[in-house]
Amino acid sequence: MSKVHPLGDRVVAEPLEAAEKTSSGLYLPSDAKEKQQMAKVVAVGKEVKEVKSGDTILYKEFSAENPKVNGKDYVIIKEEDVLAVVK
Repeated sequence: MSKVHPLGDRVVAEPLEAAEKTSSGLYLPSDAKEKQQMAKVVAVGKEVKEVKSGDTILYKEFSAENPKVNGKDYVIIKEEDVLAVVK
């Protein structure tokens, strides 16, 4: 099985799923869910300074590449497109 190793200032993360239920308890159909810009970091390139593996991040909406590796979805983002680390 292969692993994904980002180069330079890139971050590889697994996208988090959008909520299927609203705060009031209503269930949303899959086409009504907003695309989530949150992901859990799985690997960082050697030039990344502020993000580390295991962090949950928010990133710019149209900044990510979305490859599928071994059947698993990932996002690959430049560190400059990471907006925040969620604690």
